Amino acid sequence: MKKEYDVIIVGGGPSGSMAAIEIAKANLSVCILDRKTKIGSPVRCGEAIGFSGLNNFFKPKSSWIASKINSINLVSPNSTNVKVIFKNETGYILNRIKFDSGLSDIAENNGADIFTNANVTGLIYEDDFICGVKVNYLGKEKIIKSKLVIGADGIESRVGRWGKIKTLVRMKDMESCIQYSVSNIKVENKEMCMYMGQKYAPGGYLWIFPKGGDRANIGIGISGKYSKHKSAKKYLDEFIRNNFSLANIDSVVCGGVICASPIKEPVNNGLMLIGDAAHQTNPMTGGGISSGMKAGVIAGKVAVESVNLKRYDKDFLMKYPKLMFKEFGNRYEKLYKIKETVNKLSDLDLDGIAANVEKVPIDKRTLATVFKKAVYKKPSLIFDVLKIYSGF
Repeated sequence: MKKEYDVIIVGGGPSGSMAAIEIAKANLSVCILDRKTKIGSPVRCGEAIGFSGLNNFFKPKSSWIASKINSINLVSPNSTNVKVIFKNETGYILNRIKFDSGLSDIAENNGADIFTNANVTGLIYEDDFICGVKVNYLGKEKIIKSKLVIGADGIESRVGRWGKIKTLVRMKDMESCIQYSVSNIKVENKEMCMYMGQKYAPGGYLWIFPKGGDRANIGIGISGKYSKHKSAKKYLDEFIRNNFSLANIDSVVCGGVICASPIKEPVNNGLMLIGDAAHQTNPMTGGGISSGMKAGVIAGKVAVESVNLKRYDKDFLMKYPKLMFKEFGNRYEKLYKIKETVNKLSDLDLDGIAANVEKVPIDKRTLATVFKKAVYKKPSLIFDVLKIYSGF
C-alpha cells in the first residue's frame, strides 16, 4: 500500500471497479479500499441486470451468469398473471460474487491496487479540500494521501456524510428488503416473476429470480412507511410458506434499498460519490448494477481529466453528475414519478390493470403497455412511459 495515489476509491463493488478501470487505463495511480474480506461477498442484491447493461462494457464470462431471462411475469393481487416477452432485451441473473470479483480482477490487471480488509475511518482535509483517507488496514491505522477520493461505499455511505454531501433519504424512498437464496423449487428458468400490491409487498414488489436448476433468489422490498406495520420478512415468509413450502433456504441477505431520484450534486472539493452511495438505483425496481457501472465509468473519466488539469474543485467535478443525468439520471427522475403514481394504486386498481393487459395478445404486450395502463389517471406520464419502455 503506497502512501499516496492519484485517486482513492472507497468500495470495491461494480461502480468502484469500473471507475478504477478507467483511471488505471489512463496510467494514473489508483487504489480500491474495501472493508470486506472478499469483494462481492456477502451478496446484497437480487443479482438481475439487462443484456445491454452488461454487454455495453464487457462480453460477460459464462461464470458470471446464473441464468438468462427472456420474459417477465407480473402477478396482480388476485393472482392474474401478465406475461411480457422481451423483444429487444435479454436479462441476466448474475453470480454476483464471481461477477464482482471478476471486475476487480480487470481493474487490477489494468494497474489498480486492490486492498480488502481495508476499513476507511475518515477523510483527510486540507484547505477545505479532501486529499486522502484514514484507513485501518490489517489492524494498523494508516493515512493515504490522494488528489481525489471516490466514494463507492453503498447506501450507508460514510464517505458521503464525511464529505458534507447531502445524502439524506426520505423514509418513503427507502425500501426494507430481504432475500432468500433457495433450492428445491420448480420455477421457469428463463422468466422472472414480480408480485405487486398491498397483499404481497406494499409500496414495492416481491420477486422470483431463477438461478438455474432448482435454485432461485426470492426476495421482497417494501416501502419504509409500511414496514413498521408488518416487516418485509413476515411478508416473505408467508409467501414462501404458501407457495414453496418444501424450499430449502440456503442463505439470507437483508438491508435497505434507496428508490429515490439520484443525488443532484454528488460531489464536493476533491470528492465524488458513485453507485448506491449517490442514490443511482432504478427507483422502479431498485436495480443499480448497470447504472452504478455507468456512473463509475463517467466518474473515472472525469477523474482522469481532473488530475490532468489539476482541477479538484466542486465546480469542475460537477461535470460528472451533468454527464450522469444525461446518461440515465433524467430517465430515473421520470421513473420516480411513475413509481409514485403506481404506488398509489389499490389492489383493486392493479387487478383491473392486469385484466385489461391480459386481453392484449401476448405478442403485442410490452412493458410500455403495462405502465401506460398503470398511469392512466395521469396522462402527462404516458409520454414518459413510452420513451422509457419503448422496445421492451
